[in-house]
Amino acid sequence: MSTATATAIPAGSWAVDKAHTKVGFAVRHMGVSTVRGEFREFDGALEVDEDGGLKAHGTVAVASVDTGQAPRDEHLRSADFFDAAEHPELRFESTAIEPVGDGDYRIIGELTIHGVTREIELDAELGGVERGPEGEQRVGFEITGQLSRKDFKMRFDAALGSGNAVVADKVKLAIDVEAIRRDS
Repeated sequence: MSTATATAIPAGSWAVDKAHTKVGFAVRHMGVSTVRGEFREFDGALEVDEDGGLKAHGTVAVASVDTGQAPRDEHLRSADFFDAAEHPELRFESTAIEPVGDGDYRIIGELTIHGVTREIELDAELGGVERGPEGEQRVGFEITGQLSRKDFKMRFDAALGSGNAVVADKVKLAIDVEAIRRDS
């Protein structure tokens, strides 16, 4: 990691600030629109070592899925999708976080959904590092990526007469993270 990038985020442990973080997703519905949702319960952390090395991990409570439509949320919690009863948590653990430009990072890690673990690659843009009103250090990232539902054994694939899927296989991820340095 370059020195300029390594010093952009001070070394230490950073805890996700749940009040200023959003774990969202979007998926095409019937080939004509996009349904968006988010998970309301999650946790995570970023570790920055003295050499600028980065590691991230997080969990999401499947039962907290919220698309603004209770019947759809219940269907997402069912065995057709997340199977919250059997797999109540999504997990992510980074295996590499690499700078790819000024404030841009590639995050590679292991994502576990529906009991299946797969490698995923995410793009992250550093929003900045700032001191809050109480002197605490904060860091923010906008993280994007996509995954295939089928890779995680979510096989609900009803099709319409036109051939369009009721729910597309590709899911876009949009995660806005703000974290607070634990020792600031």
